[in-house]
Amino acid sequence: MLTNQEIRFSVAPMMDWTDRHCRYFHRLLSRRARLYTEMLTTGAVIHGDRARLMAFDPFEQPVAMQLGGAEPAALAKAASIVEKFGYAEVNLNVGCPSDRVQNGAFGACLMREPALVGDCVKAMKDAVSIPVTVKCRIGVDNQEEHALFALAEACVASGADALFVHARKAWLKGLSPKENRDVPPLDYRLVHRLKHALPDVPIAINGGLTRIAEMQEQLQFVDGVMIGRAAYHDPALLLDVDPHLFGQPAPAADLFEAVDAFLPYVERQLARGERLAAMTRHLLGLFVGMPGARSFRRRLALEAVAPGAGVETLLEAVGEVRAAIARVAEAAKLAEPAETN
Repeated sequence: MLTNQEIRFSVAPMMDWTDRHCRYFHRLLSRRARLYTEMLTTGAVIHGDRARLMAFDPFEQPVAMQLGGAEPAALAKAASIVEKFGYAEVNLNVGCPSDRVQNGAFGACLMREPALVGDCVKAMKDAVSIPVTVKCRIGVDNQEEHALFALAEACVASGADALFVHARKAWLKGLSPKENRDVPPLDYRLVHRLKHALPDVPIAINGGLTRIAEMQEQLQFVDGVMIGRAAYHDPALLLDVDPHLFGQPAPAADLFEAVDAFLPYVERQLARGERLAAMTRHLLGLFVGMPGARSFRRRLALEAVAPGAGVETLLEAVGEVRAAIARVAEAAKLAEPAETN
């Protein structure tokens, strides 16, 4: 089993978002967050370009690989490859509702087949020594509460080391993947009841959490919280994780210091032929609500995609924010009433 501290806070696997560049930057903001890859199918892991799809920097650890699949033998083989690559955990996707996943009969479709999920977990557990975990929904379509409990019990009986539960149903027909992230109502209490029923199983809750105070409240009922879009669209949130959830100092004093710490990584990647935009696209939410944030985003969006764009483009974009903050401070100073004798 994973410990409560190991799953206390994590950043969810998100397709097209949580790639290695994103994860490296997130690690600069929190040393304690557990990080997850984008989902890879068993076919991609077994037959694909592993160096491109699975490479990560050791600095990202602890980092887990999320797999998509529904065949125990294929999942076992893929999990073994994941372990050899050095990942800290392998996670089975039982929650994604996309058309691609439905066509492959895995992801959220597996909520209907707890016995098969149990077989998948057991096959992976037998193949690897790293933790095997499951990320699921509370149900699909018209399933009742017992569906979540049946799935969880099958996973635990097969040796799952933790459960990550997105506290929404997935509607496989009638809602897009985007709508499935917002439209089905959240049911945190159901996840709390699951934890009460399985007190010895590490359980983390996912869905709709955007503020540290909300996460602290959830940690009164479950072992961990997992956040997705909030961490991506407002990375500054991660600077509060270590101090407020782990009682440890943040690794960077502020966002400017975090960007400075990111520069050597950016330079290394550029030297290997990576495009600047592949890294800076994960920084567009950095200065939300701060003076100059719009200019920062515009400059990166327009200039980082140019051939040969280098770190100076990122520095100049950050300079827009620094200059705007200085202008606001100067304006405030000029607006102060003059001292009288």
